[in-house]
Amino acid sequence: MERDELLQRYAAGERDFSNANLSGVNLTGSKLSGVNLIRADLSHAILKSANVSGGFLVMADMEQADLQGATLIVANLSGANLQGADLRRANLCEAVLTGVRFTKANLSAASLQGAIMAGANLAQANLQNADLRGANLYGADLQNADLSQANLTRTNLREANLQGTILPDSQLQEVPLG
Repeated sequence: MERDELLQRYAAGERDFSNANLSGVNLTGSKLSGVNLIRADLSHAILKSANVSGGFLVMADMEQADLQGATLIVANLSGANLQGADLRRANLCEAVLTGVRFTKANLSAASLQGAIMAGANLAQANLQNADLRGANLYGADLQNADLSQANLTRTNLREANLQGTILPDSQLQEVPLG
């Protein structure tokens, strides 16, 4: 499916694009609030500054996707593949990111306030300057991730794998680790 077809169908009121093949599609700046992209192929897609707030991207393949500055507030991306994705400055506040694969993803300066990231794989992810206030990273894999300068106030890191992780020293006393 091409960008124009997707946007025309969305404008006509269609919201369910489950299993759609949108690999490599450029949706820069698109507004797709509440869209259903369950199990959709969005690998290598460009969604810079797109608004997918309240959308369902459960089990979506978004490997190497460009989501710089995208808005995914309260979106459900459970089980999605975001390996190597560019999520710099993306807004994922209150998003459901349970079991998401963020391996080697760039989440620098991303807003993840209140995000549910239990069991997520963030190994080797860049989370520098990310806002993780109140996020739930229970049991997440953060091996060799970079959280330098990240805001971890009230972040739950219980049972998270922190081997080789760079953490901001100034906030560790406030973060539940055990």
